[in-house]
Amino acid sequence: MKAYTVTRTVHFRRGRRDHNHLRRGGPPKPVERRLPRVARLMALAIHFEEMVARGEIEDYATVARLGQVSRARVTQIVNLALLAPDIQEELLFLPQTRRNRDVLTTRVLQPLAREHSWRRQRAMWARLKARLPASALVADASEEVPA
Repeated sequence: MKAYTVTRTVHFRRGRRDHNHLRRGGPPKPVERRLPRVARLMALAIHFEEMVARGEIEDYATVARLGQVSRARVTQIVNLALLAPDIQEELLFLPQTRRNRDVLTTRVLQPLAREHSWRRQRAMWARLKARLPASALVADASEEVPA
């Protein structure tokens, strides 16, 4: 019987529930920058609202069913569309994230969205921004951001 040696490059990736998954090839290149999740969710909230308004989708329950997420999660996302227009704009144009978790989350923004007065929302937003690190709200001017 002949002995064979097989050489392969593999890497492990942590998956759901902290299970390790064996993958072929070397580890993927790290993503240097990405849009903050809340910016993407803000755009999604506007998109969902427009789809329902145009009659493309019957209601938000249909959005949840098609997206295979809970109705509660769709409500959290769509609630972002209740924010004052200037706050929405700031969220849409947040600087790209370099690494780690985003500081600004939907959980932090839900109390603002529940507030009916845009004036009070703006005051709450100003207090929230004062507590956030500057890097979460302003792009580093010394670095060039790829288009």
